[in-house]
Amino acid sequence: MKILLLLALSFSALAADDDFKVVEDKLMAALKSDIRSEKEGERDRNRRPVSTLKFLGLRDDMKVVELIPGGGWYTKLLAPVLKENGELFLAYGAGRVADSLLKDNKDFDHVSVVAPDAKLYRKEGARFYSLENADLDLKKVDMVLTFRNYHNFAEDGRKAMNDAAYDALKVGGIYGVVDHTRRHMQGENPENRRRFDPVLAIKEIQEAGFILVDFSDLHYKLDDELLYEVGRKSVSGNTDRFTLKFKKVKK
Repeated sequence: MKILLLLALSFSALAADDDFKVVEDKLMAALKSDIRSEKEGERDRNRRPVSTLKFLGLRDDMKVVELIPGGGWYTKLLAPVLKENGELFLAYGAGRVADSLLKDNKDFDHVSVVAPDAKLYRKEGARFYSLENADLDLKKVDMVLTFRNYHNFAEDGRKAMNDAAYDALKVGGIYGVVDHTRRHMQGENPENRRRFDPVLAIKEIQEAGFILVDFSDLHYKLDDELLYEVGRKSVSGNTDRFTLKFKKVKK
């Protein structure tokens, strides 16, 4: 029985590898695209996008939402993968990418900005962002992703984002969250503003209705002592990050 189970697991892993091969080929081409800057390319080794997206289960026929795309580092990789068979949606603070990347660019004409009325703002005296009008106005998407953004939100903002992701996903859909690690139960201090406790992230995201299906040590950094701000020269580019994969299992 044990041998049969091991064989089944092996075949399943091989099938998953085969399914990802098409995505991997498209990602490798996207990594070499002229639209990416030299500085963006320098981050590939640290961010490990191919391995990260393989772990999260990306396929080229999915409907995917990227939350808080920033300057479009991941957008430039996701869009080419999804161009032929899938769809990519950007939400929350997507104006920068819309103006610099999507405007008059036929290679990104399949990418849409959603939740245009969403409001990201800091309450008076707050360090972190709240989020209003977070509804993505999407249903049955396959995957929602956010990279190194969870730490930017106050508790109410995180709840709004998690609830919106849950509402937009189909049953079985994946919510992927990557962020810089903070020590468990450590209070706020000047050095950890851009870090987040992964145990608290799991708790909050499960409270939104998700189940945690897997985690990865892809971005584990043994020599990051979790003491310093991620922008410090001694830490930047070498931060320990948690990589969490959640699933929606109920309507």
